[in-house]
Amino acid sequence: MTTKEKIIEEALTLFSTKGYKGTSVKNVADAVGIKGSSLYKHFKSKKEIFDTIVKEMQNRMSGLSPVAGLASGDCKAEANAYGKLNIDGLRTLSRQIFLFYLKDDFISRFWRMAMMEQYHSPEIYKIYHRIFMEESITYQANLFREMTRQGYFISIDPEIMAVSFYSPIFFLLTKYMGEPEKEETALILLDKQVEEFCRIYWNPNR
Repeated sequence: MTTKEKIIEEALTLFSTKGYKGTSVKNVADAVGIKGSSLYKHFKSKKEIFDTIVKEMQNRMSGLSPVAGLASGDCKAEANAYGKLNIDGLRTLSRQIFLFYLKDDFISRFWRMAMMEQYHSPEIYKIYHRIFMEESITYQANLFREMTRQGYFISIDPEIMAVSFYSPIFFLLTKYMGEPEKEETALILLDKQVEEFCRIYWNPNR
């Protein structure tokens, strides 16, 4: 791990425990084991460290489709891949996506930081809502719109479907993030959510 990468790692850990405002550049430098002057050779400010963390978070989120075995960036192909799965396949895929969020240590720390700081920083509030709410709902709505067009779902407002699908997942992530010992409990609830979603929205005539 390079010094720059270590700065990012230690900064995110501190941001997720002490908060962004509660963490100084000196705190980060001490955690890395370097002098503050050395840290400034890699980053001009704490804000630049934070912005780099946000970019890395976005990169990890964009890497979700390949992890799940989906065609990244191709909505029609993703809709077709989802549509061809049976209920067992959808449960498996949903588990993969859920565990991707739950177990990725970088995402977990970012989530904790954003949850903690959203009430203190308008900027972090916007970033948190954009990454974990707005972009997720938009992605799901576009996917479900295409799946409906291909005949996999009954004709319902895709945004309503997206909220119906994502809200319980968001709740489970919020509830069980940081509690790996309760992973199986979370997955059982997730399975039930997927089954209920399919019961309501799946096109029986497909």
